[in-house]
Parts: sequence; C-alpha cells; structure tokens
Amino acid sequence: MVLAAGFGRRLRPLTDRVPKPLLLVGGAPLIAYPLALLREAGIHEVLINLHHLGAQIRDALGDGSAYGVSISYSEEDPILDTGGAIAKARPFLGGGTFAVLNSDTVMDLGLADVITTHRRRGALATMVLRPDRDAARYGIIEVDPEQRIRRFLGQPAQVPGPLEPLMFAGVHVFEPEVFDFMEEGRFGINRKTYPAMLAAGRPLFGHRFDGYWRVLDTHAGLAEGRWEFERDELLAPSRRLRATAAFELS
Repeated sequence: MVLAAGFGRRLRPLTDRVPKPLLLVGGAPLIAYPLALLREAGIHEVLINLHHLGAQIRDALGDGSAYGVSISYSEEDPILDTGGAIAKARPFLGGGTFAVLNSDTVMDLGLADVITTHRRRGALATMVLRPDRDAARYGIIEVDPEQRIRRFLGQPAQVPGPLEPLMFAGVHVFEPEVFDFMEEGRFGINRKTYPAMLAAGRPLFGHRFDGYWRVLDTHAGLAEGRWEFERDELLAPSRRLRATAAFELS
C-alpha cells in the first residue's frame, strides 16, 4: 500500500492544484519512487488510498501498467489518517505479509531484504529506521542491540537500556495480526496502533537503514531533493533511483 491521500499542507500553494504524490522530482512523479521500490521487491499488487485531488492521481497512474505494477484504489471521504487508511484496506492487505510506504519519500532501500529479515525475526511489524539529528521532529523510536523496538515516542517511560534513538523512514512491513490492534475510523498508526502493540508485548522490530533518504514534504525538502537529482554526479544512488522510477520495466 502507498499512502497518498494527504493534503500536503506544508507544500501549499503547490498542492492546492497538484497533489503532493504527483509533484515532479528527477523527471518522475514523487509517487513513482515508492512504486519502484515495491516493483523491485517483487510486489506487483498495489493499493493507493485517495482523498485530496485523488482523481488526478487515478488519472495519472491508471491501472499501474506503465509502472510495472497493478494498482487498485481506496477512496476516502472523509480522510482517515494512516491507521484508518490501513484498516479500511484490510480486505486487500489481510491475506499475508504486506508493506506500507509513504508517497513523499525517496530512498535507495532494498525492500526485499527488509521483508526477509522481518520474517526471519518472526516480527508482527517492522519499521525502517534511520539515525538522524532531526529525529525528534519525526518522533523518536528506540531499539535495543537486537533492533527490537522497546520505546515508542517516549513510551513506556522506563525501559532497561541501552537503547538507540532512531527515526521512522516511511516504510512498514506488517503481518495481518496488526489488524487486531486497529479499529474503524480516523486514527494515526504511529500514535495509536504501535503503542498498543508495544504495550501488549508483541514483537516489533526496526530495520536500520543508512542509505540515501529524502522526505519531500516541505518546500525546503522538495527543493533539496530536486537539487540532488539534478546533480546526480554528486549522488550515485540518484542515477539508479531515477532509472527505476522512470519505468524501465523488466
């Protein structure tokens, strides 16, 4: 699933007329990058949730054949936030291990490796995490030396250490049991579902990622991402990312 329903308020006025997932980066719409990660991992059945200017996204992506995937859509009215969006998609997602990606993030991630590690650990949920000096802006997730998540956004208050503070990089992998910790309606998965799973002692893990990553949810982030892709001689991963998102189908 690729989350694409949001208003993109931090990118206004650009997103008043164009939905954030369709903003161009490196000659491709922003949402092409998570679609490329899924396709490279061998995932071809993709659900995209829609709300703000959703018709534009549907018209631009169609059935997904130009991107090497098969796209279905989940319409939201009203908008449901991350947790509510995933809960609504249970009929599509609930048959086995599934991945959820943000549509505003470009990263050079081997998603197949994340899924393999997730299964080997017997995890209920795996979050792709990264070290970042601005981690507090996004919410700190703390892991033990085995990469098991022990504290989420400061809860619980007391946890035996040592713990490493990391930040969420925009990719989750789940088992269907996650739906036992969800309800209908609007709610955020990071604020509600993960703390409930952690309190219940369920196996939650981080997958540390140190490669190229850029979230393009602000004017500064969008400008920096576009600058990096225009100067790909300075950033080797951008050449591969540009190629995969430009629909060089296998």
